[in-house]
Amino acid sequence: MRATTAFNRIIAIHGVAVSGVTFAPEGVVVRIRRRKRSHQCPCGWTTKSHYDRSTRRWRHLDLGLTKCFLEAEICRIECPKCRRVRTEDVPWARPGARHTKDFCAVVAWLAQRVDKTTITKLLRVSWEAVAKIVIDVVGEVLNDDRFEGLARLGVDEVSYRKGHRYLTVVADHDREGRVVWAKAGKSAATLAAFFDELGPQRVAKLEAISLDMGIAFEKAVNEKGPHVRQCVDPFHLIWLANEAINQARRWAWNEERRVLAKRSPGRPKLDEARPHDHARWTKHTRWALLKDPASLSDGQLAVLHELRRNNSLLYRSWQLKEALRDLYRLADPAAAPAHLEWWLRWASRSRIPAFVKLAKTVRKNRERILAAIELNLSNSKLEGLNSKIRLINHRGYGHHSAEAVIAMIYLCCGGLTIELPTSTLA
Repeated sequence: MRATTAFNRIIAIHGVAVSGVTFAPEGVVVRIRRRKRSHQCPCGWTTKSHYDRSTRRWRHLDLGLTKCFLEAEICRIECPKCRRVRTEDVPWARPGARHTKDFCAVVAWLAQRVDKTTITKLLRVSWEAVAKIVIDVVGEVLNDDRFEGLARLGVDEVSYRKGHRYLTVVADHDREGRVVWAKAGKSAATLAAFFDELGPQRVAKLEAISLDMGIAFEKAVNEKGPHVRQCVDPFHLIWLANEAINQARRWAWNEERRVLAKRSPGRPKLDEARPHDHARWTKHTRWALLKDPASLSDGQLAVLHELRRNNSLLYRSWQLKEALRDLYRLADPAAAPAHLEWWLRWASRSRIPAFVKLAKTVRKNRERILAAIELNLSNSKLEGLNSKIRLINHRGYGHHSAEAVIAMIYLCCGGLTIELPTSTLA
């Protein structure tokens, strides 16, 4: 069998014939030519004339331990639609790419499963090449079909780089938290861009959206989708309650340090308690106050009992926090409005500054909090998704741009299916 015939079967690209094979120092160079005489612009316009031509190479799948390159003459054409000179489209590679489609498919398939260092060692390419290939493949595979059938969404921001660099991520609750959209930034304009891309017809079909208590996302939803029910994520509300407990604990600690008298001169008696022992004890009540009561150790339970005996401000703060958590443990969601109203009255009259402030925040977001309970909607899937995104970022040892991170998010969390070149062979 002739070498060209053998490589025609090995390369197996439709509409392409092998005209020669060369064994060069860098690897096997397979010279190919197109059977069609016409040239096609990336925009779709075809012609038989050309502006000029040159010879180019593309990295192909390895042949054993040897690198393989495809080499062909490629033309530039003067496209009347694009109104400029452009390089013709070829069936084995994407416009502007230096790797074949089969090679890119293998890189993208591996990027879903392993880190970039493994890919660079296995396929002998650079990190920059892997990032560009992933961006190109995702740009081709990703389409607007992911926007169809959206009804309940979740929105959250995730940090992807130091220096307060954030991404806004939108996921579909009804498709197991699959990412449908991501963009750099966390402002109202960033989320508004999602609604603009979604279009008025799809926005009209949205029913609910879960988000944090920040004003940026609320502003965007009110402006672009006022009919969509907003649901405050329970995690963010309980986090505010924990922060209120921390503020109350710090205030109590500082107050005890301030009012306690200094120890008198001389050596203290053996049975004499040190003045600042109680202040130090108050400082270390943090985890007893923050942890779930079911997870408390014996020592932490003893701390709570001591706070209760002393009728401490910290114990009342803990009661307020647990009462707010009980809002999400109600057997009947219909009882939530009455429970929340009772908690608001209690917190407002508690004379604990941190919880009085929290009560004002909760009252302002009352309808959004109750909507989350009624629809049983939270950002729990997005919080898990954020952990996966941080793992993707850590696995790649950071990314050089937001575009590269977003491409990896779509690839690993967007439900994209990458077909290997061997999948067409049975």
